[in-house]
Amino acid sequence: VGARPLLAAVFDRAVEADAEELIVVIGYEGAQIVDHFGDSYNRVPITYVHQRERLGLGHAVLQTAPHVTGPFLIVNGDNVFSDSLRPVVESVARDGVDGVIGVEPVSREMARQTGVVDRDDGVVTRIVEKPTDPPSTLVTTGCYVLPEDVFKACALVRPSAEGEYQLSEAVSLLARAGYTIETVPVGERVNVNRPSDIERAAA
Repeated sequence: VGARPLLAAVFDRAVEADAEELIVVIGYEGAQIVDHFGDSYNRVPITYVHQRERLGLGHAVLQTAPHVTGPFLIVNGDNVFSDSLRPVVESVARDGVDGVIGVEPVSREMARQTGVVDRDDGVVTRIVEKPTDPPSTLVTTGCYVLPEDVFKACALVRPSAEGEYQLSEAVSLLARAGYTIETVPVGERVNVNRPSDIERAAA
């Protein structure tokens, strides 16, 4: 994007939010990422974790468990955010907040194609993947700050019909267990999937 690796844009947002370490989950062709970025980015150390099978985002996050202590920021590697992610990170510092999901409002048609956040009095009760009847038009953006206990939740998740372990289901388990998870809008975001998305993200 803009003659830079897509991950560089992701790393920039994490570093701006005061990341102490970048833990990067790699898989197919992951050696190219290691060769390009090496062991640090803007003086922030990088640890690489290999996901040997593509079994979903929940499974990918679970691979990082040995390297994480306390609440941590998750950013999907295919998203470009125009604004700082610091408001998402800082929201977890408030008393009584266990986790935060970065969200954006979309049309109901778009909500049927992604993870939709259901809330009660501002607190997340569940995330529903690709619902035919969305409970809201607030959707996930691939940006979360979650407590370390999400690893336990990821380990409890059952695979979807596609054989993937969904992070959204793990977050829903935390919400049902009484963890207070709130939402924070993230501003403009481009989920880079197609050539036209690359042009939008570079603009």
